[in-house]
Amino acid sequence: MIRRLIYAFVGIGLLWLPMIYAGESGPKWLDSFGVNEKNLSPTGRNAYFILEPDYQLVYEGKEGDARVQLTITVLDETKRVDGVETRVVEERETSNGKLAEVSRNYFAFDPVARNIYYFGEDVDMYKDGKLVTHDGRWLSGVKGAKYGLAMSGTPRAGDRYFQEVAPGIAMDRAEVVSTNEIVSTPAGIFVHCVKTEETTPLEPQSKEYKYYAPQVGLIQDGDLKLVKHGQTKD
Repeated sequence: MIRRLIYAFVGIGLLWLPMIYAGESGPKWLDSFGVNEKNLSPTGRNAYFILEPDYQLVYEGKEGDARVQLTITVLDETKRVDGVETRVVEERETSNGKLAEVSRNYFAFDPVARNIYYFGEDVDMYKDGKLVTHDGRWLSGVKGAKYGLAMSGTPRAGDRYFQEVAPGIAMDRAEVVSTNEIVSTPAGIFVHCVKTEETTPLEPQSKEYKYYAPQVGLIQDGDLKLVKHGQTKD
Protein backbone atom coordinates (compact mmCIF):
# COMPACT_ATOMS: atom_id res chain seq x y z
CA MET A 1 0.00 0.00 0.00
CA ILE A 2 1.30 3.43 -0.92
CA ARG A 3 0.86 6.40 1.39
CA ARG A 4 1.33 9.99 0.26
CA LEU A 5 2.09 13.00 2.42
CA ILE A 6 2.63 16.63 1.47
CA TYR A 7 5.30 18.87 2.87
CA ALA A 8 7.55 21.74 1.81
CA PHE A 9 11.09 20.92 0.79
CA VAL A 10 13.04 23.77 2.37
CA GLY A 11 15.93 25.14 0.33
CA ILE A 12 14.60 25.07 -3.23
CA GLY A 13 11.09 26.33 -2.62
CA LEU A 14 9.28 23.39 -4.21
CA LEU A 15 6.34 21.33 -3.03
CA TRP A 16 7.07 17.62 -2.90
CA LEU A 17 4.70 14.66 -2.70
CA PRO A 18 6.61 11.71 -1.21
CA MET A 19 5.90 8.06 -1.93
CA ILE A 20 6.78 5.15 0.34
CA TYR A 21 6.24 1.42 0.05
CA ALA A 22 5.09 -1.04 2.66
CA GLY A 23 7.98 -2.51 4.63
CA GLU A 24 10.41 0.32 3.80
CA SER A 25 11.93 2.58 6.42
CA GLY A 26 13.78 5.88 6.41
CA PRO A 27 12.96 9.17 4.70
CA LYS A 28 10.21 9.02 2.10
CA TRP A 29 10.92 8.89 -1.62
CA LEU A 30 9.83 12.06 -3.40
CA ASP A 31 7.79 11.25 -6.47
CA SER A 32 6.05 14.46 -7.50
CA PHE A 33 7.30 18.03 -7.74
CA GLY A 34 5.50 21.36 -7.48
CA VAL A 35 7.03 22.82 -10.63
CA ASN A 36 5.70 25.60 -12.82
CA GLU A 37 6.02 23.59 -16.02
CA LYS A 38 5.65 26.72 -18.16
CA ASN A 39 9.12 27.76 -16.93
CA LEU A 40 10.85 24.55 -17.95
CA SER A 41 13.42 24.79 -20.73
CA PRO A 42 15.05 22.19 -23.02
CA THR A 43 18.44 23.80 -22.43
CA GLY A 44 20.43 24.53 -19.27
CA ARG A 45 22.81 23.13 -16.72
CA ASN A 46 23.40 22.78 -13.03
CA ALA A 47 26.62 21.80 -11.27
CA TYR A 48 26.22 18.07 -12.03
CA PHE A 49 24.16 17.80 -15.22
CA ILE A 50 24.78 19.53 -18.56
CA LEU A 51 21.80 19.79 -20.89
CA GLU A 52 23.37 21.69 -23.78
CA PRO A 53 23.44 20.55 -27.43
CA ASP A 54 26.52 18.64 -28.60
CA TYR A 55 27.78 17.88 -25.09
CA GLN A 56 29.00 14.28 -24.97
CA LEU A 57 30.31 11.80 -22.43
CA VAL A 58 31.92 8.44 -23.26
CA TYR A 59 32.34 5.55 -20.80
CA GLU A 60 34.03 2.17 -20.94
CA GLY A 61 34.10 -0.83 -18.65
CA LYS A 62 33.11 -4.47 -18.26
CA GLU A 63 29.74 -5.97 -17.45
CA GLY A 64 30.29 -9.62 -16.75
CA ASP A 65 32.54 -10.90 -19.54
CA ALA A 66 31.50 -8.19 -21.98
CA ARG A 67 33.47 -5.07 -22.83
CA VAL A 68 30.95 -2.23 -22.82
CA GLN A 69 31.12 1.27 -24.26
CA LEU A 70 28.41 3.83 -23.52
CA THR A 71 28.15 7.16 -25.34
CA ILE A 72 25.76 9.85 -24.08
CA THR A 73 25.15 12.78 -26.44
CA VAL A 74 22.94 15.82 -25.91
CA LEU A 75 21.34 16.24 -29.32
CA ASP A 76 20.43 19.46 -31.09
CA GLU A 77 16.86 18.20 -31.05
CA THR A 78 13.81 18.64 -28.86
CA LYS A 79 10.57 16.73 -28.30
CA ARG A 80 7.32 17.88 -26.72
CA VAL A 81 6.38 15.50 -23.91
CA ASP A 82 3.43 16.02 -21.55
CA GLY A 83 3.10 19.62 -22.70
CA VAL A 84 6.78 20.46 -22.10
CA GLU A 85 9.49 21.06 -24.70
CA THR A 86 12.25 18.64 -23.67
CA ARG A 87 15.82 18.09 -24.81
CA VAL A 88 16.66 14.77 -26.51
CA VAL A 89 19.68 12.97 -25.05
CA GLU A 90 20.85 9.85 -26.87
CA GLU A 91 22.44 6.91 -25.10
CA ARG A 92 24.20 4.42 -27.37
CA GLU A 93 25.64 1.25 -25.84
CA THR A 94 27.77 -1.45 -27.42
CA SER A 95 28.75 -4.80 -25.95
CA ASN A 96 31.92 -6.41 -27.30
CA GLY A 97 31.70 -4.03 -30.21
CA LYS A 98 28.10 -4.89 -31.12
CA LEU A 99 25.21 -2.48 -30.76
CA ALA A 100 23.18 -3.43 -27.68
CA GLU A 101 20.90 -0.47 -26.97
CA VAL A 102 19.96 2.96 -28.25
CA SER A 103 17.69 5.15 -26.16
CA ARG A 104 16.35 8.66 -26.67
CA ASN A 105 15.86 10.30 -23.29
CA TYR A 106 13.85 13.47 -22.66
CA PHE A 107 14.92 16.09 -20.11
CA ALA A 108 13.93 19.61 -19.11
CA PHE A 109 15.65 22.27 -17.00
CA ASP A 110 14.08 24.43 -14.29
CA PRO A 111 15.96 27.77 -14.29
CA VAL A 112 14.57 28.69 -10.87
CA ALA A 113 15.66 25.68 -8.79
CA ARG A 114 18.21 24.55 -11.43
CA ASN A 115 16.77 21.05 -11.29
CA ILE A 116 16.88 18.68 -14.26
CA TYR A 117 13.68 16.66 -14.76
CA TYR A 118 13.32 13.39 -16.66
CA PHE A 119 10.25 13.02 -18.92
CA GLY A 120 10.77 9.55 -20.33
CA GLU A 121 12.59 7.58 -23.00
CA ASP A 122 12.18 5.64 -26.22
CA VAL A 123 14.22 2.44 -26.16
CA ASP A 124 15.60 0.18 -28.88
CA MET A 125 17.21 -3.06 -27.67
CA TYR A 126 19.39 -5.10 -30.05
CA LYS A 127 20.68 -8.65 -30.19
CA ASP A 128 23.14 -9.82 -32.85
CA GLY A 129 22.60 -6.57 -34.69
CA LYS A 130 18.82 -6.94 -34.83
CA LEU A 131 16.18 -4.85 -33.06
CA VAL A 132 14.37 -7.16 -30.64
CA THR A 133 12.37 -5.06 -28.18
CA HIS A 134 11.40 -1.61 -26.90
CA ASP A 135 11.22 -2.70 -23.25
CA GLY A 136 11.55 0.17 -20.80
CA ARG A 137 9.84 2.79 -22.99
CA TRP A 138 7.78 5.33 -21.08
CA LEU A 139 6.64 8.93 -21.44
CA SER A 140 5.35 11.36 -18.84
CA GLY A 141 1.61 11.84 -19.28
CA VAL A 142 1.06 8.42 -20.89
CA LYS A 143 -0.62 5.54 -19.01
CA GLY A 144 -0.27 7.23 -15.63
CA ALA A 145 3.44 7.97 -15.94
CA LYS A 146 4.86 11.29 -14.78
CA TYR A 147 8.25 12.91 -14.87
CA GLY A 148 10.89 12.42 -12.19
CA LEU A 149 13.96 14.26 -10.93
CA ALA A 150 17.18 13.49 -12.78
CA MET A 151 19.48 15.78 -10.79
CA SER A 152 18.78 18.41 -8.16
CA GLY A 153 20.32 21.84 -8.47
CA THR A 154 21.28 21.53 -4.79
CA PRO A 155 21.95 17.85 -3.99
CA ARG A 156 22.23 17.04 -0.29
CA ALA A 157 23.23 13.81 1.43
CA GLY A 158 20.06 11.98 2.41
CA ASP A 159 17.89 13.27 -0.45
CA ARG A 160 15.69 10.49 -1.85
CA TYR A 161 13.70 10.91 -5.05
CA PHE A 162 12.20 9.04 -7.98
CA GLN A 163 13.89 9.56 -11.33
CA GLU A 164 11.20 7.68 -13.24
CA VAL A 165 7.54 7.34 -12.27
CA ALA A 166 6.05 4.84 -14.71
CA PRO A 167 4.24 2.19 -12.63
CA GLY A 168 5.09 -1.35 -13.68
CA ILE A 169 7.60 -0.17 -16.29
CA ALA A 170 10.26 2.13 -14.86
CA MET A 171 10.50 3.22 -11.22
CA ASP A 172 14.18 4.05 -10.78
CA ARG A 173 14.96 6.15 -7.72
CA ALA A 174 18.11 7.65 -6.23
CA GLU A 175 19.41 8.48 -2.78
CA VAL A 176 22.26 10.97 -2.41
CA VAL A 177 24.89 9.15 -0.35
CA SER A 178 27.61 11.81 -0.37
CA THR A 179 28.49 15.14 -1.98
CA ASN A 180 32.26 15.09 -1.40
CA GLU A 181 33.65 12.00 -3.12
CA ILE A 182 37.01 11.71 -4.90
CA VAL A 183 36.76 9.55 -8.03
CA SER A 184 39.51 8.35 -10.36
CA THR A 185 38.60 7.61 -13.99
CA PRO A 186 40.54 7.30 -17.28
CA ALA A 187 39.39 10.89 -17.98
CA GLY A 188 41.01 12.17 -14.79
CA ILE A 189 40.60 12.48 -11.04
CA PHE A 190 37.54 14.40 -9.89
CA VAL A 191 36.81 15.91 -6.47
CA HIS A 192 33.65 17.10 -4.68
CA CYS A 193 31.64 14.46 -6.53
CA VAL A 194 28.06 13.46 -5.74
CA LYS A 195 27.51 9.75 -5.09
CA THR A 196 24.04 8.29 -5.52
CA GLU A 197 22.63 4.86 -4.80
CA GLU A 198 20.01 3.80 -7.33
CA THR A 199 17.32 1.22 -6.61
CA THR A 200 13.86 0.32 -7.88
CA PRO A 201 10.86 -1.21 -6.11
CA LEU A 202 10.31 -3.29 -9.25
CA GLU A 203 13.54 -5.20 -8.49
CA PRO A 204 14.05 -4.89 -4.71
CA GLN A 205 17.46 -6.64 -4.75
CA SER A 206 19.01 -4.40 -7.41
CA LYS A 207 21.39 -1.63 -6.41
CA GLU A 208 23.79 0.56 -8.37
CA TYR A 209 26.07 3.48 -7.58
CA LYS A 210 26.68 6.52 -9.75
CA TYR A 211 29.09 9.44 -9.37
CA TYR A 212 28.71 12.97 -10.73
CA ALA A 213 31.52 15.53 -10.96
CA PRO A 214 31.06 19.33 -10.84
CA GLN A 215 30.86 20.94 -14.28
CA VAL A 216 31.20 17.54 -15.98
CA GLY A 217 28.22 15.37 -15.04
CA LEU A 218 28.06 11.60 -14.72
CA ILE A 219 31.59 10.17 -14.45
CA GLN A 220 30.91 6.62 -13.26
CA ASP A 221 27.88 4.38 -13.77
CA GLY A 222 28.37 1.09 -11.99
CA ASP A 223 31.55 -0.38 -13.50
CA LEU A 224 31.53 2.01 -16.45
CA LYS A 225 33.95 4.93 -16.07
CA LEU A 226 34.33 8.16 -18.03
CA VAL A 227 37.04 8.12 -20.69
CA LYS A 228 36.32 11.49 -22.35
CA HIS A 229 33.85 14.36 -22.32
CA GLY A 230 33.23 17.71 -23.96
CA GLN A 231 31.59 19.38 -26.93
CA THR A 232 31.44 17.34 -30.13
CA LYS A 233 31.46 20.57 -32.15
CA ASP A 234 33.89 23.38 -31.28
